[in-house]
Amino acid sequence: MLPEAYWRGAVNHFLSALWTETLKARRSKVPLFVSIGFTLAPLMGGLFMIILKDPQAAREMGLLSPKAQLMMGAADWPAYFGLLAQSVAVAGSILFSIVTAWIFGREFTDRTAKELMSLPTSRIWIVTAKLIVIALWALAVTLIIFLIGLLVGALVDIPGWKGSLAFDSFRDVLAIAGMTILLMTPVAFIASTGRGYLPPLGWTILTIFLSQIIAATGWGDWFPWSVPALYSGIVGPRAGQLGIHSYILVILTGLIGLALTSGWWLNADQTR
Repeated sequence: MLPEAYWRGAVNHFLSALWTETLKARRSKVPLFVSIGFTLAPLMGGLFMIILKDPQAAREMGLLSPKAQLMMGAADWPAYFGLLAQSVAVAGSILFSIVTAWIFGREFTDRTAKELMSLPTSRIWIVTAKLIVIALWALAVTLIIFLIGLLVGALVDIPGWKGSLAFDSFRDVLAIAGMTILLMTPVAFIASTGRGYLPPLGWTILTIFLSQIIAATGWGDWFPWSVPALYSGIVGPRAGQLGIHSYILVILTGLIGLALTSGWWLNADQTR
């Protein structure tokens, strides 16, 4: 067994790396602006509910067509919660990727990667700290979005409120956020190998495009990047869209991305 001093030192190095990454995130405006942008989701949802509560007035103002009303459904809490879940699935995949690309890619664009890799702290702890900061930020902003959604829904006076419905919807939103977070590890890997922001953002655009195409062909349950959106019910009840293999693929993708990212950082040449 390794001596206690080793484990104490490892924990201290990890906590130091975690604190450093937290300070970087706090001092940067990128996570803040992304979070503010995410708040548009419940606000837009509230606007849709206002329109749907009085569709005749919306039509007279040119805000709503009969086709749009059919697509959006009724002005009630189930529809509103569904809209929030879909927003987390779609917007989350983009916004979480932006923050992930920034947290990993900034080390290369700011030319701090060499110094970071030369520290006595294990590179595994550095990668772990970065991923934990991403996960905590993503979960926190998801919680804030849901709470804002509850407030907006109450102000709009949406009918059909049930406590059990709110609990189930919150659980679904957290599940969607969790799956989306798992899919950020490949983004971290590409940001590392690409040494910047643009490659991971290009990867994100590609996966979003492919997820739409593959889901439309009926194979979305086998494509990990389609699973969060399908889970949100964006194309219908998820019971008929997903199977246990879908969730296993998401987990495997996250683990593979984690292994690739960790392996790259462990073997990266700090002189480059």
